[in-house]
Amino acid sequence: MMIEVPEKYALEVSSPAPITSERQHEEYLSVLDKLASKENPTRDEEKYAGVLMTLIEAYEEEHHSIPDAPPVEILRTLMEANDLRQKDLVPIFGSESIVSEVLHKKRELNKTHIEKLSKRFHVSPAVFFSRSIDRK
Repeated sequence: MMIEVPEKYALEVSSPAPITSERQHEEYLSVLDKLASKENPTRDEEKYAGVLMTLIEAYEEEHHSIPDAPPVEILRTLMEANDLRQKDLVPIFGSESIVSEVLHKKRELNKTHIEKLSKRFHVSPAVFFSRSIDRK
């Protein structure tokens, strides 16, 4: 079955293929963003977006995955990657002192923190669960 996609969404390659470079990854993300912002996508555009999403997810799983690390270290990594400081997380935690306690391992992340952090950083809530639970 052939999927007809308007020219403005076409990639440099004739059809989507597994992503092999960061440049290609950015290009696929750009096209997917254009498709996602369209108010009434056609059935073919929706299928095309699905193919792109699958290819993007596969590439990101291999090249951009978050390491298996303690939740606080993952939070620190995400903060650094997004150029955030403790005070930037006050809306999530309620106060700078709670942010500090979490980052210094004096307080555990709770369900509300995890939900807000996963939305803020666009990651699965699972990345913030303690791995020690899995070892029991």
